[in-house]
Amino acid sequence: MSQELLTSLVGNGPAMQKVKKLILQVAKTDATVLILGESGTGKEVVAQSLHTVSARSDKPFVPINCGAIPGELLESELFGHEKGAFTGAITARKGRFEMAEKGTIFLDEIGDMPLPMQVKLLRVLQERIYERVGGTRSLECDVRVIAATHRNLEDNISEGKFREDLFYRLNVFPIEMPALRERPEDIPDLFEFMFQKIKGMSREIPLISERAMIALQNYSWPGNVRELGNLAERLSILFPGLTVDYDDLPEKYQVELKENASLIKVSDTSLITSNKALVADDESKTDVPEVSNSEELPGVEGAVVYESGLGRIPDLESGLDLKSYLVEMEVQLIQRALAQTDGNVSQAAKLLQTNRTTLVEKIRKFNL
Repeated sequence: MSQELLTSLVGNGPAMQKVKKLILQVAKTDATVLILGESGTGKEVVAQSLHTVSARSDKPFVPINCGAIPGELLESELFGHEKGAFTGAITARKGRFEMAEKGTIFLDEIGDMPLPMQVKLLRVLQERIYERVGGTRSLECDVRVIAATHRNLEDNISEGKFREDLFYRLNVFPIEMPALRERPEDIPDLFEFMFQKIKGMSREIPLISERAMIALQNYSWPGNVRELGNLAERLSILFPGLTVDYDDLPEKYQVELKENASLIKVSDTSLITSNKALVADDESKTDVPEVSNSEELPGVEGAVVYESGLGRIPDLESGLDLKSYLVEMEVQLIQRALAQTDGNVSQAAKLLQTNRTTLVEKIRKFNL
């Protein structure tokens, strides 16, 4: 298996090189893979690439969006049904697992799967058998399972929305797909890829000036690669065969730039952009918040503190807002971890012994 086979995964920056390396490592096995990442980052492309370089590449790749199918129909979609199993079942029908036999099934948006179906999927992963709806015969299952979600499943577990035992069955080999704002060095290649697809439809494509590309590299891309694809299509319609300059970009992409702003390249080692809006490398750095050296405890103004086996905690004699106190303590710990690691989110997550995705969400939540 060669990395050249991963042609659909565009980008040569450190973040994408790490993803490609993980794909090639796990493709040698039949281990269950859980792909994490925001919407629009290309999780299905990762799943397809993994199937392509695996030993099952000559067998079917069968995707299903677990969030797009009503819960009452999802069981039939996954496992099939027998004739007469329910109203409208006029013939027997194969499910996606049966279609994917010897190949790969991709369970997209697994975090949106209803709890009753999670129990049935867990049984398939554990015992590798299932029954069609309305059937009594057990069918054996030889399928590589790849799941994906944009949700934080650990938070869903704590909220009672996702089964913990299913999470550990799926999370055998996690692959985290970076957001586009975390890999701006790949943006020129992504536009080239999108434009070549448009050119393949016998349409003229535009050129993007350097200043316009610098602005695009400094944009936050909330819609990730999907948004970039939409913009590439829009620009090809508006400027066929022409050069797109900074002033030609839609207003929201005209990010304010400093005079010395330059293109972020794959070879760059310091990837903090001129306006500090983006950081992109394999370790995902962020601006380091200031950490106060004050010994005051959050949420308990003027409270007396004392030492215990748990550290410095407030005297509860005058009362305490526990929720505010815990939130502020969490903020201080995150700030301290980021300061200690010079803003490196991945290393800070290790210090805090938490998932990197969880830490990123908390940084956004607390506006750090």
